[in-house]
Amino acid sequence: MVKGTTSMGGFTRKHVHIRCRRCGKNSYHKRHHRCSSCGFPDAKIRKYSWVKWYT
Repeated sequence: MVKGTTSMGGFTRKHVHIRCRRCGKNSYHKRHHRCSSCGFPDAKIRKYSWVKWYT
């Protein structure tokens, strides 16, 4: 069995992120149970001043 770069071709078909219940974006990480966009399930919305799409 080959390990390394050639084995990484099998990683492309898996869906890591699914649609978030709160923000609706395709940013909810299935394994980490966390939305990378809004921070769900945290009570506070994930928000940073350097993010452009808030304004």
